[in-house]
Amino acid sequence: MNFYAIRAIYRFEMARAWRTLMQSVLSPVISTSLYFVVFGSAIGSHMVQIDGVSYGAFIVPGLIMLSLLTQSVANASFGIYMPRFSGTIYEIHSAPISYLEIVAGYVGAAASKSIILGLIMLATARLFVPFEIAHPFAMLGFLLLTAITFSLFGFIIGVWADGFEKLQIIPLMIITPLTFLGGTFYSIKMLPPFWQGVTLFNPVVYLVSGFRWAFYGVADLNVGISAAMTLVFLAVCLVVVRWIFKTGYRLKT
Repeated sequence: MNFYAIRAIYRFEMARAWRTLMQSVLSPVISTSLYFVVFGSAIGSHMVQIDGVSYGAFIVPGLIMLSLLTQSVANASFGIYMPRFSGTIYEIHSAPISYLEIVAGYVGAAASKSIILGLIMLATARLFVPFEIAHPFAMLGFLLLTAITFSLFGFIIGVWADGFEKLQIIPLMIITPLTFLGGTFYSIKMLPPFWQGVTLFNPVVYLVSGFRWAFYGVADLNVGISAAMTLVFLAVCLVVVRWIFKTGYRLKT
């Protein structure tokens, strides 16, 4: 294992995040803070509790998950797309680096940035809404697992995209809508039975439900099922990434 190569890629990607601090950290934190102000304070004060949790506190895990998913995908997809766009991907291929080391560097950096952002948002949410974390280790586990999984997914998008427009299609047209419809602002138990069944096909439901259980010990779905579905998605992403490097799909263009 070439740890020097992994560290070089990782440090380069992390340095890029610090150079664009406003876009990478401040912008999503401010956007999420506005959600807390509007939904948590203004609207939440007029709503009843959900599963014994105040509405303002109830949406905290969902909002953190919303930012975690979008930022993980954005960081990883842009990180691998730029070397392809600028042509510097050939320098990586000419170095004695395996596909595992390339993925570890790019995905590790993207996941790290997303986890840092998630922890900052967690601290920010505490300024607006009082809440407790019932299972802190489970919370960190879901945070880490989700960041790695969707960073891998973002890596796949960055390889698939052949233009800046395509980098935005899946995050804007698929991931964000699925997150909003995945129980971020409500419990799926509030839906009619038919729509509850339809919602179970949304993978984000399992992520939000498991993450919320880690906070309050209540969830729409069994926490074991939520963790299992996340691991399945992670396994699928790993298989696709391995296929990409085995076939060289779009890695040199």
